[in-house]
Amino acid sequence: MKKGIHPDFHQVVFQDSSTGFKFITGSTATSKDTITMDDGNTYPLIRVEISSDSHPFYTGKQKSAQADGAVDRFNKRYGLTN
Repeated sequence: MKKGIHPDFHQVVFQDSSTGFKFITGSTATSKDTITMDDGNTYPLIRVEISSDSHPFYTGKQKSAQADGAVDRFNKRYGLTN
């Protein structure tokens, strides 16, 4: 790698704004906010709106947004009754 052209890769803390869940990971993102974690180290803090802790796909609380199938819509519209 060429020196001086790549952004600084360092450890940061991402915090889910809705649940308070925090995790440490490597990133090039920076922030003026910092947080001291349980390990005693201070890291830049990046707040996010959605993480794996609050996203419906990962929590299993996903709502079915799928509409009725085309055949069901046809039957409702044109009244195929038994």
